[in-house]
Amino acid sequence: MSAAAVPGPGVHASAVAVAGRGLLITGAPGSGKTTLALEMIALGAVLVADDRVQVTPGAAGGLILSPPPNIAGLAEVRGFGLARLQTSPPVPLALVADLDRAEPDRLPPIRERVVSGIACRVILCKGKPGLAAALTCLLQARDWPGPEHFAGSRRSGGGQI
Repeated sequence: MSAAAVPGPGVHASAVAVAGRGLLITGAPGSGKTTLALEMIALGAVLVADDRVQVTPGAAGGLILSPPPNIAGLAEVRGFGLARLQTSPPVPLALVADLDRAEPDRLPPIRERVVSGIACRVILCKGKPGLAAALTCLLQARDWPGPEHFAGSRRSGGGQI
């Protein structure tokens, strides 16, 4: 779906839900947003929206992801056309996946991006192998310890593992 073909409000992105947590997938046109969403759906995620995502304030101060009504349930499967898929009800945003920037750190610091005026956790994903599986597991996890969790451990040298 081209942006011009989708009137109405929304962020140019795709979104899926895993375990009741929403992932907003951002990136330039052609960066693989829909492909990542479809790969995650194959692993058990549920489509929230493809190409345009409504992002609205939630009651608890976070953001809620939902599809614009005119494209609810539709996903473009490149080279095959539109597919109507099962959709998630509106879901709280848990994480933003940025497909335009690569993560330089092995254990990256917690990063944030402002979405609709609210700071949200973001992961830099460009060029990451196994991305669909990694993001699906992160959204299923109860906790995501940052690098500070490992501050007292030895990372190199002859120390214990």
